[in-house]
Amino acid sequence: MEWLRNPVSAVPVTAVLFDFDGTISTLRCGWEEVMEPLMVELIAGIGADDETVRDMVRKYIDESTGIQTIFQMKWLAEQVRARNPAAEQNPWVYKAEYNHRLMVSVMKRRQSLSDGSANPEDFIIRGSRELLKLLTERGVSLYVASGTDDADVKQEVAALGLSKFFTEIKGAPESREDCSKESVIRELIEGKGIPGEQLSVVGDGKVEIAIGRENAARTLGVASNEKAREGVDSVKRARLIKAGADVITGDFLDIAALEKFFFGGTGK
Repeated sequence: MEWLRNPVSAVPVTAVLFDFDGTISTLRCGWEEVMEPLMVELIAGIGADDETVRDMVRKYIDESTGIQTIFQMKWLAEQVRARNPAAEQNPWVYKAEYNHRLMVSVMKRRQSLSDGSANPEDFIIRGSRELLKLLTERGVSLYVASGTDDADVKQEVAALGLSKFFTEIKGAPESREDCSKESVIRELIEGKGIPGEQLSVVGDGKVEIAIGRENAARTLGVASNEKAREGVDSVKRARLIKAGADVITGDFLDIAALEKFFFGGTGK
């Protein structure tokens, strides 16, 4: 664990908000490799390989990691409109096509869990289950807020055998533009009266880290290498540092340091 602000807080947390994809789960590992060609295809045209467009798309995907998919598709519609006003510009149509392409690999992974050819641990960032168990045993309320569609994230949390750890699991609402991460944090702070210093936000995207910082929560940036399921990804690390993460980790294997982060506030 890399401590960028140390000590973080001496006050124990009472609630933790987790992002899910790339933070705990790797079931959707490779989503960027699905979104990028779709965006390039729609902006530049089928069969085109415009490096300027590709670079722009890659930069946007990196910057937008963690937001609700429909907002990424709205950006895509704007780019298409600017280059080809006569083309289809419905972000919900784009989202449906993206989900269709992505779910080909996701459903294969989910099927492997259902038929027993794979174990849940094959699709979990290392140390996740142990951390969730530690936090719940210490009486901390855990929440999931994801930019993935609500029904899908709930099914995938269940497929990995993790539902029992969470008080609430909230994904993107069907056919609505609504940031689940902002709404959950607002409910925890305003509805449940949890002070920011008793709340932690854990995620691999800059969106949740920025929201956490805005609400005075302690933030754990998960710069996960999703293919290895452990270790630090340098691109994610740079993104999370820029977003203002208090601490960076690639996985949840250092339980002693994590316990200090959530309950003691110092990594030294």
